[in-house]
Amino acid sequence: MSLRQYEYALAVAEEGSVTAAAERLRVAQPSVSQQIRGLERDLGVRLFARTPTGLVPTAVGRAFLREAQVAVSASRRARATARAGADELVGELTVAVQMGFGTRQLPNALGTLRRRFPRLEVTVFEEPSSAELDRLCRRGVLDLALMAACERSPADAHHLGDEELVVVLGAGHPQLAADRVELRALEGEPWVRFDRDSALDGVLENVLRDNALTPVTAARVSQTATAVRWAAHGLGVTLVPASVVPDAHRHLARPVSPVVTHPVIAVVRRDAGPAETALLGLLREETWSESASAAVRRDRLRAG
Repeated sequence: MSLRQYEYALAVAEEGSVTAAAERLRVAQPSVSQQIRGLERDLGVRLFARTPTGLVPTAVGRAFLREAQVAVSASRRARATARAGADELVGELTVAVQMGFGTRQLPNALGTLRRRFPRLEVTVFEEPSSAELDRLCRRGVLDLALMAACERSPADAHHLGDEELVVVLGAGHPQLAADRVELRALEGEPWVRFDRDSALDGVLENVLRDNALTPVTAARVSQTATAVRWAAHGLGVTLVPASVVPDAHRHLARPVSPVVTHPVIAVVRRDAGPAETALLGLLREETWSESASAAVRRDRLRAG
């Protein structure tokens, strides 16, 4: 078995066909078919089953592909580390961000990283679940994870700062007259909430409990942008990190009392290379703890 076979199998699983995988890999279709057959022969199992919609991994195939992904990622990181010079970083960097946290800071840091090292290929994806992020980190699939601190946070996590959360209200809501909204004044309000296994919904659940609020759930959504937009249209109020509120809706966001903040951490793989170290350094330079009240006052001055 070889890493090339692993890469071919992963491509077939992602594309759903040998033809599409060959096109993506820029190799001849027979070569991919031959490598997959050889891999299955060496393993003594079938990795893929043919269905009307294409090739799909078998149960054994799914288990194998999880391990193959770890091996391929480790190989790519090793090559990148070996080729990295003092003034150049090349290779791939896989970053996961927990939905709602670091919305402003991560793009800023990644933009600086790419300008310094244009040959570095960065893949970023959002993952709302703390449990899934923890699992991916432990399996070595991720190079860096940006997430909210939780009970499962590893001891060697890097604390970057604290995100202040704000409430987003509908246009014309009476609480918009306040610079800071008393949470207990929201008793009886419907809430736009998040998926139950997401970190943001966990934070909101704790806030509601700590302030003796009985939640009325108007809707559950998977994206912070949707929550802000629906709250702005009056479906219900929502609670999100201040950095996720887009400029078009910042006039509808207010900090709350008592103040709600949540620690943001970066988890870097144990054998971190120069790319991960560089990104971590850039994230540390970002502003994480700007007062939401100061931001509201600044926005009002600009509008006035």
